[in-house]
Amino acid sequence: MKTRSLKKFIYLSIGAALLTIVLKFFAWYLTGSVGLFSDALESCVNLVAAVIALIMLTIAEKPADEKHPYGHTKAEYFSSAIEGGMIVVAAFSIIWSAVPRIIQPQPLENIEAGLLVSVGASLINLAVALVLIKNGKKNNSITLDADGKHLLTDVYTSGGVLVGIGLVKLSGWQVLDGIVAVGVALNILWTGYKLVHRSASGLLDMSLPEADLTQIMTVLDSLKSQDIEHHSLMTRQAGQRKFVAFHLLLPGHWTIQHGHDEAEKIEKEIRDLFEAPITVFTHLEPKEDPVSMHDIGLDRLEH
Repeated sequence: MKTRSLKKFIYLSIGAALLTIVLKFFAWYLTGSVGLFSDALESCVNLVAAVIALIMLTIAEKPADEKHPYGHTKAEYFSSAIEGGMIVVAAFSIIWSAVPRIIQPQPLENIEAGLLVSVGASLINLAVALVLIKNGKKNNSITLDADGKHLLTDVYTSGGVLVGIGLVKLSGWQVLDGIVAVGVALNILWTGYKLVHRSASGLLDMSLPEADLTQIMTVLDSLKSQDIEHHSLMTRQAGQRKFVAFHLLLPGHWTIQHGHDEAEKIEKEIRDLFEAPITVFTHLEPKEDPVSMHDIGLDRLEH
C-alpha cells in the first residue's frame, strides 16, 4: 500500500505559525503583558518545530533503499521527540519570563485591543491544530499528531493568558498576569513529556496497540480449522507503517507451493485489516518437527 504525502498539512502549520507570530507580538506590543510575550515566544517555537517536522516527514516519505531496506519512516519519531523537547523548553521560558512579573507586577495597557488580536491568533491555531490531529490519527502519522498537539498547547497557553489578563482588568491585581502564565507553562510541560515518551516507545520498537493485536490474533486463531498453527508473533510500528511477523506451522506433507499459497492468503487477510501501510513477514515450518518450536522467542534456542 503506497503512503500519501502529508507534507501539505505541515505547510499549513508553517503558515499558521508565521501569521500568529505577527499577531501575538503585536498584541504584546499593545499591552506590555508578559503573558502575551510568552505566548508569542511559543509561536516562534511552533514555527521552528513545524520546519523540523517538514524535514523529518520528507525523510520519512523517502522509499526504502539499499542502506535502509525497511524504509525511513522512523524519522517521524525524531520529529515528535524534538517537538516534545521544544514544548518543554517553551514552558520553562514562559516561567522564566513570568516570575519577575510576579515579584514586580507591571501595569498593562490597551488590554481590549491586545485581547482581540490574541483571540484571533488563537482561533487560527485551534483550527489548524484540529486539522493536524485529525489527519495524524487518520494516517497514523506521529509527526502530524505531535505538531497538532503542539499547536493545541499554544491554544491552551493563549487561553490561560487571556484569562489572566481578563482577571487583571477585572480585579486590578497585576500579579495575576504572571501567575496564570506559570500555571499554563506547567500544564504544557505534561504535553511535552507525553510526546517525548511516545517517541521513545516508537524508537524502542514497542508492539502495536492492543486493538490491532486482537484483530491479528483473531485471524491467526481461525487457522486451526485449516490444520495450521502459529507462534512467535512480533509486531512494531515505524511512523505510518506497521510491521507484523510470525511463524506458520503447516502439515509436513504439504508441498512448498501449497504452503506458500496459504501463507499468501493469510498475509493478505492481515493486510486487509488496516488502512495504514503494513508489511507482513511469515516463516513456514513443519508442525511435526520439534525443532520448529525452538524459536518461539526473539532469540532461537539451541538444543
